[in-house]
This record gives sequence, structure tokens and C-alpha cells, in this order.
Amino acid sequence: MHNLITLIMADIFERLIKNYGPIGQHRERAHGYFAFPKLEGEIGSKMKFRGQEMIVWSLNNYLGLANHPEVRKADADASAKYGLALPMGARMMSGNSDLHEQLEAELASFENKEDAILMNYGYQGIMSAIDAICGRHDVVVYDAECHACIIDGLRMLPGHRFVFKHNDVEDCEKQLHRAQALIEKQQSGGILVITEGVFGMAGDQGKLKEIVDLKSKVPFRMLVDDAHGFGTLGKTGSGAGEEQGCQDGIDLYFSTFAKSMASIGAFMAGPKTIIDYIRYNIRSQIFAKSLPMPYVVGNLKRLELLQTQPHLKENLWKNALALQKGLKERGFDIGKTDSVVTPVYMKGGVEEATLMVMDLRENYKIFCSIVVYPVIPKGHIIYRLIPTAEHTQEEIDLTLKAFSETKAKLDAGAYKSAEIPDMANK
Repeated sequence: MHNLITLIMADIFERLIKNYGPIGQHRERAHGYFAFPKLEGEIGSKMKFRGQEMIVWSLNNYLGLANHPEVRKADADASAKYGLALPMGARMMSGNSDLHEQLEAELASFENKEDAILMNYGYQGIMSAIDAICGRHDVVVYDAECHACIIDGLRMLPGHRFVFKHNDVEDCEKQLHRAQALIEKQQSGGILVITEGVFGMAGDQGKLKEIVDLKSKVPFRMLVDDAHGFGTLGKTGSGAGEEQGCQDGIDLYFSTFAKSMASIGAFMAGPKTIIDYIRYNIRSQIFAKSLPMPYVVGNLKRLELLQTQPHLKENLWKNALALQKGLKERGFDIGKTDSVVTPVYMKGGVEEATLMVMDLRENYKIFCSIVVYPVIPKGHIIYRLIPTAEHTQEEIDLTLKAFSETKAKLDAGAYKSAEIPDMANK
């Protein structure tokens, strides 16, 4: 009997080694170049890659705060004063501080909400918040193109979830009625709608105002992940809710510090009673060490600059619009973006995409990121360009020229290949 069990049971490691996954299968040719590249030097619109200076379009440093002198000084001074260990322990036990609470209060005020809770990371923060909010009788209605952190949070959901077609308000209403019918049948539970302020891949804003208006038809609460809208949209930079004039209708507003703030951490803002509930029930914070003090102090400085230096957002948008206008004038498809996120859609296989990226990097000194199968369907390529306040018109012009020339080569079949080039670190 023991021998039979041994024959049936596979070695879990052996299975992993046999199939590294759709991206991992290319690791021996791609590692260090197409995947896990190393950018070196000061963070900015130009950095070094494999010893060569490149114009970089792959960093979410929207407002250029990563190397802002006041930010660098605040980070350095806080590190020298507090070290990276303080405060020790989870916030509920021994890791709370006046500065943590000050940052929460300032974020809540900035987002026109009663209260806010800090989180160590955006990805695990929103996953854990969904887990804290939703029970087994609740129903989540969410946009089909929500970020992986939301999808992973919903995998833990003990209740039901209904997906609506991307930015399709009519389908969202249909799913809301389905959710309402299920809850009436159960005679228990509530509805949470989850969408995004800006969808990070395509750059289009979520239909927040239209979804908020659906509250007059079906009762629900709304959570918005505005990672790419925070700091870039709205008159004051407080995000997509302000931009669309519906911030009051957003019950829970979430964002990360990893984009406009060029830092680490995240927050969720909303009614004080609900934020308090999350504060006492969010497992990712209750069972994790508090956000280190240098990050808290640094984020306070970043939030101050975001509010007091509007020219940073103005420069960002000037560059984004110049880049997007130049791409459209050259016949490129940039989809429906109405944010600074700039996707460029092309046709081609994985092998062609990697050869095109290699040409851009080696011969044009342009560093940008590509998205290919399995993230998107086979035969399609997306270049995801991230403009920042630090880019110059000269860098934009050089990039547009490089894209025009490499696109012509792509269309002419110059990048046809049976396999991706071997550019891995040896």
C-alpha cells in the first residue's frame, strides 16, 4: 500500500521544474534583460542599463519626487534620527506613533474623508481590506480589468462575486441586480462594488460617476483603487473622484504611495466608523510590523509637496500630452487613455516584441516596458510608457523618432524570429 501511494504522489518540486510558466519558460534567455532588468544610477528620466545611458519610460515616478531634494533630505534626516527599526512591532501592539496618526489624518483631509488607515504595501493592503470588509453572505461586483491585487483579494472571498465588462455601466447595473436578487434570496448580506480610478494598463479612467449614480437603483457601497489617479488627477491632485466630481459617492478610497509619491506604503480613506473597523480587523496590519518611521516622515514630506507644488503635476501633464499627441500624429494606437498612462498598441509575437525592445535599447537608447502573451492575447504587443514631470521635450522627440523607425521595421518584418534573442545575464 505504501508503495502504491508513493507511485501516485508526485514531488511538488518536480512539477514546478517541468513547467516554469508562460513567462518563466523564457528565463534562460531573458533574465536580466527582458525580465528582471537592472536600472542603475540616480532615479530620473535618464538612467543606466548595462552601462549605457537610456531615456527611461518605465518608472511610476509621476511627479519626479523620487529624487526631489526636499524628499531626499527628509528621507535621510528621518533615517538618521529614527533608523529603520522604529517603531518595533505591529501598530496595534507596540508600533504606533504620533507621526503615523498625523499622516493618516492628513491623507483623510486631502481625500475629503473622515479618517484613513495606513498600510505597509498596496498589494497586500487592499487584499486584506477586502477580506476584512466582506463576509460569506456579501456579494462583490467588480470590473473585469481590476488589478491583480483585487483579483487575489477576491480569491479569498467567502461570498459571491460578479464581474462586469470593463467600464460597461449597463453591465455593472445588470450584475448589481443579480447581486441584489441573491441577497434577497439569502435574506442576508450586502453589495460592494470595486473598480479603479485609472486602469494601469490601458490608462482609461473608471466610470466612477456613472457607477455612483447607480446607487439610486440598487443599494451598495463602493471601493475605488486609485493608485494611478492619486496625485495626477483632479484640481488638487486628490484623484479620479475629484476629477469626475463624485468623491463623496466613493465610500472607500484606496491608493498606494508607490506611484505619485515614489515611496512605500498605501492607505484607505473613508467613514471613521468603517476605517476604525478595518483598523481593528485587517490581518495584514495586525500581524505585520508597522511601517518604519523614515517612510512615514518621508511620505509626510511627499504629501506636502504634492499639495504645495502644483507645477509638478502641470509638468507631468505637459509631458504626457506632448507624448500622446506625438504618438497619435504618427499614426500610433494609444487606445482610450484619459490619464498620463500611455499604452502603445501594436501587432506581433513575443519574439518580434523582444527584438524590437532590444533594438530600442541597443540602438536608440530608449528603455521602456512591453506587455505580451499571456498577459494579453497572442499576436498583440503593448508598450506601456510612463511619462513623468522630469522628462524633457528633447527626450520625448527622440522617443517618438525611435518609435516611428522601429514600428516601420516591425511592419516590414525585420523582427521576425523563431525565438527570443539570448540576452540573459551569464
